[in-house]
Amino acid sequence: MLAITILGNNSAIPAFNRHPTAQVVQTAENSFLIDCGEGTQMQMDRYKIRRSKISHIFISHLHGDHYFGLIGLLTSMGLLGRKSELHLYGPEQLKVILDLQLEVADAHLPYDFHFHALQTEGVIVDEPKIIVECFKVKHRVECWGFLFREQKNLRKIEPDQVKKYNIPTSFYENLHKGDDFISERNELIKNELLTSAVSPPKTYAYCADTIYNEQLIDKVKQVDLLYHEATYLHVLQKKASERFHSTCKEAATIAQKAGVKKLLIGHFSSMYETLEEFKIEASAVFENTELAIEGCTYLV
Repeated sequence: MLAITILGNNSAIPAFNRHPTAQVVQTAENSFLIDCGEGTQMQMDRYKIRRSKISHIFISHLHGDHYFGLIGLLTSMGLLGRKSELHLYGPEQLKVILDLQLEVADAHLPYDFHFHALQTEGVIVDEPKIIVECFKVKHRVECWGFLFREQKNLRKIEPDQVKKYNIPTSFYENLHKGDDFISERNELIKNELLTSAVSPPKTYAYCADTIYNEQLIDKVKQVDLLYHEATYLHVLQKKASERFHSTCKEAATIAQKAGVKKLLIGHFSSMYETLEEFKIEASAVFENTELAIEGCTYLV
């Protein structure tokens, strides 16, 4: 299971008690922070997100509403005694910015800090329980989206059955993969007798700031949950396009064409005090749409 908690759902300027972009993807083992706009630390405290659990941070692009809270978070982790390593993924220039900030403050990070420049699309994290891929989106500056995919065994071992047929533990990994077992007497024991099916791996795609771009469809096809920016209502489609942003109707169109199961929209312009119209407009195109509301956790 994946759990996505929204820390910030606004665009460039904090307004109406909404904050710039940040969200946390949680698994049973780790927490992954996506973007880190101004106020992210305060939001983490407010919604009980533990800094120490964050093992990876992903910064989509170098517009301030997506990373101005980062240096504060990194140094706070040090002040709070962090010892575990931290991995940061983002545009190459981000490392230059962080190095300068630490240098002029005569500060250092007292934990192992690993910076990974995003340069090509593909897998950037490969752990036993989860894979993270990056893909390009189309914005005014270099910008990246992220795809989280659970890694799960294909089959679940049934303890009573493997005991009944005397299956050695050394063969369990093969059973997980769906292999049949051949006994010492050359007897074939079908995998279906020893295992049961598990639910498919869950997937979550985060599309950062982007103009309407149908090249995204193949990258997010049939994911369980898609987050797509929806800065404006569709009456301002021309303005959205000029600023390389999307409308809620355009976000819903991508979701519909990609055949995703659920759409989450956010990155709302500070010109809007209320958000109900965003859901109404998007749901008319893609019914299973939710607003990304700060403090809410969406389970996948």
